[in-house]
Amino acid sequence: MSKSKRLMELMMTVNRKRRFKVQELADQFGVSKRTILRDLQELSELGVPLYSEVGPHGGYQVIRERVLPPIAFTEGEAVAMFFAVHALRHYSSLPFEAESASALSKFYLHMPGDVRDRIDSMKDRVDFITPTRRGDAPCLSILLDAAIHRKVLVIKYKSKDEGTSNRQIQPVGIYANNGFWYCTGYCFLRHGFRVFRCDRISEAVYDVTGMEPLDLGDIRLSRREAAKPREPIHLCAELSRAGVQRCEAELWLGPMLVVYEDGSGLIDTDVSRGDIPFLTEFFIALGNEAILQEPAELRDSIRSRLTELLAYY
Repeated sequence: MSKSKRLMELMMTVNRKRRFKVQELADQFGVSKRTILRDLQELSELGVPLYSEVGPHGGYQVIRERVLPPIAFTEGEAVAMFFAVHALRHYSSLPFEAESASALSKFYLHMPGDVRDRIDSMKDRVDFITPTRRGDAPCLSILLDAAIHRKVLVIKYKSKDEGTSNRQIQPVGIYANNGFWYCTGYCFLRHGFRVFRCDRISEAVYDVTGMEPLDLGDIRLSRREAAKPREPIHLCAELSRAGVQRCEAELWLGPMLVVYEDGSGLIDTDVSRGDIPFLTEFFIALGNEAILQEPAELRDSIRSRLTELLAYY
């Protein structure tokens, strides 16, 4: 085996093992311990973070972040990866902000000059527009970590209607939509799944009260549990084709939409009575693209709000 190939395989091996002894690597690669020690020194100089411990139970271990082996990208793949990360710049907060900036810099700096020129010319030709929001979401990293490891968090959450409160939640995952970050999770206060605006979570720490995490089974972001309406009332509205298109852009409305062959549609579901103020503004924005059938409380709320707005004109 050539030295370059051995170094490549050695890098993959130590990243996989994380903890190892020189002799076992020498046996695996069929070389002397001295050769392995030289190879480990070269890997260390290349950036693989190795730590050695002496003694009968000592050995080597990989510390901090593992370094992935080189990956051969085509020019098109490299450009696609660059713009996938570049598109995230519109978000003021990211769960991996420093890492994405570092990855973008590495991609750009290590590309051939003609590929960098191609990227520079494309920056003004392609973009993924996301509304820029002023509010930061400082707890994205811990929310994501808790979702991955199924841990309970205590968060300080500022609700639009209920003010600031402390809650115990078990995150399912986080997602971005229309410039905002959201966290889907089980709320132990409400005893059900809720969606939290991440910019309204000012603090988040791991729970130390002994609250047992739930076995959420196969629940994923792609299979979000719909929260059961509180004080349910029936919502029914007919939608034009344009109305359907506008409603399809709303994640919360997706499961509720019935779309006909001609492109028009129907909303026919139960909602919480407490959502009437929000639904009032939503249906006013739809204008004549929606015909609201029920509930009567929502129709009355829309009339009242339109009367208030008329006073401004």
